[in-house]
Amino acid sequence: MRKTMMWLGASAVVGVLAAVTVDAGDAKKLAPGDVPKKIMDTVKARLPGAEVTSAEKETENGAIVFDLEMKDGGRKYEMDIKEDGTLVEIEKQVLDKDVPAAVTQALNAKYPGSAVKEVMEVNSVKGTRETPEHYEVVIATGGKEKEVVVSLDGKSVKEEEDEK
Repeated sequence: MRKTMMWLGASAVVGVLAAVTVDAGDAKKLAPGDVPKKIMDTVKARLPGAEVTSAEKETENGAIVFDLEMKDGGRKYEMDIKEDGTLVEIEKQVLDKDVPAAVTQALNAKYPGSAVKEVMEVNSVKGTRETPEHYEVVIATGGKEKEVVVSLDGKSVKEEEDEK
């Protein structure tokens, strides 16, 4: 019985990993000029002066999503936009001077001596309303870079792989 339960548990994990791999494996790089007009209209409505620096078309949870990286006013932004032009998520670079103290303290506690390379505020979007969800932070520690997810209040710090 115990072996059967372990086998079923292992099978479930493999199944989930396979689904994620298939989902992530279909990402297709696009030249900025090849991004559909409907998607670019959404970008321009939110950030009129933005320059797209990277674009991918991928499938997330069975839906086509365009994942765009851009620069605007010296800051980095990322957007996830559905095929129909609906903006579902926007990430905004947080300048060093604007990183919340709770985030800095949490990172210093968990990764002493690390250097913060980039902080992005991740916001879910519904209509024109943006709701901050968490921060994605790239740190350099032990000669390597890693991405960590920090809650808005700094009480939770997890490595990106732990979130998936």
